[in-house]
Amino acid sequence: MCKTRGCAFAARRALSYEKTNVELILSPMPLVSSRRPYRLARSRTGLGLFATKPIAKGDFIIKYWGPRLPNKIADEIDNRYLFEINKRWTIDGSPRRNIARYINHSCRPNAETDIIKGEILISAIKNIEPGDEITYDYGKDHFNGFIKPKGCQCDKCREKRRSARDGARTAAKRRKR
Repeated sequence: MCKTRGCAFAARRALSYEKTNVELILSPMPLVSSRRPYRLARSRTGLGLFATKPIAKGDFIIKYWGPRLPNKIADEIDNRYLFEINKRWTIDGSPRRNIARYINHSCRPNAETDIIKGEILISAIKNIEPGDEITYDYGKDHFNGFIKPKGCQCDKCREKRRSARDGARTAAKRRKR
């Protein structure tokens, strides 16, 4: 008997199959909670939220939550997870139990935020396939303050930089000839 994780998993499944006499479907994907259509995983920019089930356009995905702070106090805090809901209040989304804080920025997002009665609700604006990263646009202030100095890592911006490099290379090759 091999000692790899996959063999042990298959052996346990075979034993449970013999005990229950029910046909099992073995899949390489881990079991996923039926309540949540997303999972936390490694992303290009760190950690990100990825769809595990198809999410239709307009479907609610998750709520961004945390302690509510007055904007005067929030302006003094050095925190990337602050979400301003109006001129008076800001949500501090820094608790790690707030899974919505792992949704990354994109210039071409597939989700959007809606502020309804002081709550931040995130819903899909496009159909999201399993395995796709869930993203939304963080807004101009956050982009200019945190993302722009390091360079945006969203697919649209990476493609823009790649095409600019390719254009510069072809122009340099033409000049050499």
